[in-house]
Amino acid sequence: MADCFIYDAVRTPRGKGRASGSLHTIAPIDLAKTVLTAVVDRNELDSAVIEDVILGCVEPVKEQGGNIARVAALYAGYDQSVPGMQINRFCASGLVATNYAAARVMSGQSEAVVGGGLESMSRVPMGASRGPWATDPAVASETMFVPQGISADLIATLYGYSRRELDELSARSQDRAALAWKEGRFAKSIVPVKDMNGITVLDHDEHMRPGTTAESLGKLKASFTQLGEQYGFDAIAMQRYPQVERIEHVHHAGNSSGIVDGAAAILLGSKELGERFGLKPRARIKGFASIGSEPTIMLTGPADAARRALKKAGMGVGDIDLWEINEAFAAVVMRFAEDLGLDHDIVNVNGGAIAMGHPLGATGAMILGTLLDELERTGKSTGVAALCVGAGMGTATVIERVEA
Repeated sequence: MADCFIYDAVRTPRGKGRASGSLHTIAPIDLAKTVLTAVVDRNELDSAVIEDVILGCVEPVKEQGGNIARVAALYAGYDQSVPGMQINRFCASGLVATNYAAARVMSGQSEAVVGGGLESMSRVPMGASRGPWATDPAVASETMFVPQGISADLIATLYGYSRRELDELSARSQDRAALAWKEGRFAKSIVPVKDMNGITVLDHDEHMRPGTTAESLGKLKASFTQLGEQYGFDAIAMQRYPQVERIEHVHHAGNSSGIVDGAAAILLGSKELGERFGLKPRARIKGFASIGSEPTIMLTGPADAARRALKKAGMGVGDIDLWEINEAFAAVVMRFAEDLGLDHDIVNVNGGAIAMGHPLGATGAMILGTLLDELERTGKSTGVAALCVGAGMGTATVIERVEA
């Protein structure tokens, strides 16, 4: 296989995913246009050399439907020869899009591909596509569907994670994100979102709550108690996991990922691309993988995905310097670190989605870019980005920084 290099990674700030959020007035295609334009302009690249644009999107309907990747590329001024493809693997969509783009390069079929993703959760709400997994009673019953919040609480119950532990992890995410912004650690990758008049609408992640403590989080009401107890989802989960006598509802708005808007793009290419255009490779894609896992508990797949990706890269857990795991829920991070035997000092060192938010289809590409920036900032070498995925899946990508 040929080497695939990351030449650039950009993202928008994350805007609060509601009508009062700064990015609510920005259409999804404009979020995509922002990052697609930036990744070409920053590298003074002729867009005609790009052989595909692959974008993840979890709710590909309404303003986000109609193969938004192709239309966004045209809207961003890319050459008409550049095709586009929109894909959906739920929360891992942005990372899977990037992996697919990398596979094109590694197979020798493409010289340059842009991967990434977008999601405007304030304009196209989560669940807008109304797929049968959650809405068709026969399908839901056969697959033992429960909402993800119930799955997160099930993980906490099964593995004995207390509400206090989860709140402490969440407060740490807030502290780390606030410090990262204060020290400008995201400055290299952030592309401000502007309106049609060129006025900046948002230039920072606005979901963060600096000063959050475990004590303040402890005052919040658990979010999924009613779903579990009154709507019967606890009973479904306990049918699948009969060793559980009672599900402890420990997740709430403060220790779960925030609902936000945003987009990200990653420029991937061959060694020859860099030589032709004078681009410096920043990292090498070493391996990637997606796996299926038990769909009721749903959120435990990232560790196995990481193991498979590492095996494909000829590496082990001990070879990795930094880890990024999407903070869908605090219990997901706890289980991932415990399963792989990781010290939290090398996991999500700049905070995560609990603090900054989780723009579904974009998050995977965002955390890969964050991982790369941090490897460069600290001079470390290797990293893994991973996400849990709805319906019981996991996706992971291994990268290695290219020395200056």
